[in-house]
Parts: sequence; C-alpha cells; structure tokens
Amino acid sequence: MFPIMKKNVIVFDGECNLCNGVVGWLLRFAPNDQFHMVAFQSPHGQELLLQHNYPTQQLETVILFDEQGKHTHSDGFLRILAKIPKWQLVGAILTYVPKIIRDNIYTLAAKNRVKWFGKSQTCAISF
Repeated sequence: MFPIMKKNVIVFDGECNLCNGVVGWLLRFAPNDQFHMVAFQSPHGQELLLQHNYPTQQLETVILFDEQGKHTHSDGFLRILAKIPKWQLVGAILTYVPKIIRDNIYTLAAKNRVKWFGKSQTCAISF
C-alpha cells in the first residue's frame, strides 16, 4: 500500500501529451517538492484510484489530494495554481468564474485532450 504523502499528490494521465505538458510546467514553476506527481497508470496511481473509488482504466480529470481532501476538475486545477506563488493571483481570479462554466470548459478539454494534443508512449515522470 502506498500512503498519501503529507505534500500535495497530483494524479494525472501519464499517456496524455497535454497532461504531461502541464506536469512539466509544474515541475518548472512550482516550489521544489511542492507536489508529488503520480501517473494513474502506475502502481501508486492505481492504488490511489482504488482507495478513493475512482475507475482505474481511464482518468477524465486531474486529482489533487491535499491537506483538505481530494479535488477534481477545475477546482483541482485551481487549487494546484493556488499553491504556486507566482500563479496564486490567476487561480484566485479564475475562481470567480462560475463553477458550472469552469467545469464545462474543463470537461470539454478533458474529453478532447488526446484528439487535440495526442497520446504519448512516455510519461513526464518515471513510474
């Protein structure tokens, strides 16, 4: 069993080019060791999904596990931004967009991410 670490854990699709791009961006801009990135295809990712009753075959949202629980869709993404000092203001401003609009845009991008950005055979992080 893999414990959830005390720092923020992000579960993402390791085969999605968009997701890998965002992870690469986070690795450049987030404070060192701010996040622990976990591809859902990895053993750790699979265990986290099972523990929290998410499907294990496909992931339609980024999932952030932090000190306040689990966060998905636009809320998860905005909470991630809020933890990056130079992006906190952007995240705060975007919270004023109604959740239904944010989540509809997020869902549209999530459903089309592979079609728009492609699929990778490698992950931005190692399993």
